[in-house]
Amino acid sequence: MGKLVDEGNLVVLLGGECSNLLGPAVALRRRGRFGVVYLDGHSDFRTVENSPYVGAAGGEALALVTGRGQDDLVDLDGLKPYVRDEDAVLLGIRDDDEYADDVRAAGIGTWPAAEIGDGTGGEVVEQLEKLDGFWVHLDVDILDASVMPAVDSPDPGGIQHEQLRALLKPLLASDKCVGIDVGIFDPDLDPDGTYARELTDTLVAAFDS
Repeated sequence: MGKLVDEGNLVVLLGGECSNLLGPAVALRRRGRFGVVYLDGHSDFRTVENSPYVGAAGGEALALVTGRGQDDLVDLDGLKPYVRDEDAVLLGIRDDDEYADDVRAAGIGTWPAAEIGDGTGGEVVEQLEKLDGFWVHLDVDILDASVMPAVDSPDPGGIQHEQLRALLKPLLASDKCVGIDVGIFDPDLDPDGTYARELTDTLVAAFDS
């Protein structure tokens, strides 16, 4: 369950998991043509075409918002897809992501964690400039397991806090950015609050543009 926070002109949804994206995606689709910047250690692009098992929306969120899945999730009010493939960007997946080829084949812009550089956030903003706006989805397992183990699937090969700050700053500063959801952090795996403090510092710095 997420919590909405008012951060100036941005909508901020804190907590929960990747299926949180469905609500904002539907709401924005009702208002026009919006994109999504999907920051995640995993592609979340599992579908009936590429997997023997589907049914956990958190592992299918990018597929669902781009129209791949059962109609009671992906075609509410006849709005399928909520986000066009060419209006979605995926950042932070690991080199061994099993659905990466499917994402690229769909025409979704993809930057694995190892390819994220200082200018990546700016490049993404330029790519989505033609749209009415975009939403940022942040799964904190985009961070490397060495600095963020308090998630359900910590993996090596992710980015560091300073890279996440640099990535988020131009996205959140853009007048096209309408909101962000932040999820997957598990406080039960952070008993003394160390990782929560570090994550909070990173997010605050990213908003301080």
